[in-house]
Amino acid sequence: MKRREFITLLGGAAAAWPLAARAQQPALPVIGFVYPSAPELSAGVVAAFRKGLNETGFVEGRNVTVEFRFAYNDNARLPELVGDLVQRGVAVITTPASTPAALAAKAATTTVPVVFSVGADPVEIGLVAGLNRPGGNATGITSMNAELGPKRLGLLHELLPRAVRFAVLLNPNNRNIDALTRDLQATASAIGKQVDVLTAKSTREIDAAFLALSQRPADALVITPDQLLDNRRVQLVTLVTHIVCLRFIHSARMWKSAA
Repeated sequence: MKRREFITLLGGAAAAWPLAARAQQPALPVIGFVYPSAPELSAGVVAAFRKGLNETGFVEGRNVTVEFRFAYNDNARLPELVGDLVQRGVAVITTPASTPAALAAKAATTTVPVVFSVGADPVEIGLVAGLNRPGGNATGITSMNAELGPKRLGLLHELLPRAVRFAVLLNPNNRNIDALTRDLQATASAIGKQVDVLTAKSTREIDAAFLALSQRPADALVITPDQLLDNRRVQLVTLVTHIVCLRFIHSARMWKSAA
């Protein structure tokens, strides 16, 4: 073989070797990330998720891939989104801060691990068999926010012992609404308070709920933990501020008239 031919052959092999080596490398494991909100409203959750991955040695694009799925506040889309991830063969599905997403993932697969974060009791809603022994393919954490609803009323009672009427804002699509409403009513009765339960499952219904609240004022308002209501926190703060200002103006006028 001539020297020039040998160099050409060697150069071609050297160029082809990295491509072949890369082709033989195993594909990166894929994490399925399912969130009920829209991407623009999920930046904080996504950033925290990536930070947690990095702290455990996983860097997106280097040794792990993440497939993001967002339901745009339409929980009816969650089974389809989860089903697509299962079909793609993801290594694990994570459903941060969403009971509906966790339940959709649990219903979609019995083999792919599901890591959830919910506010309800995961045993009561059927995600796991027990807190100490979850069993199955799902595990995660719970803040027990649903169980803390009555506790919030108790704290308000301590802060405002002379208050007569409290209002509670709920999302009627929340899976725990029946139990939560029952517990809130029982707590209110025990501490001698009246409770007006307001429901809203959209921006328009939130406005309507606060209109009703302005017509039947309450001494305090409890906004229950819910993904929809959390995503509308700017709207909620604006409406609360508006009602407080109206009540302040009314009180000032009453004081001026009395003077």
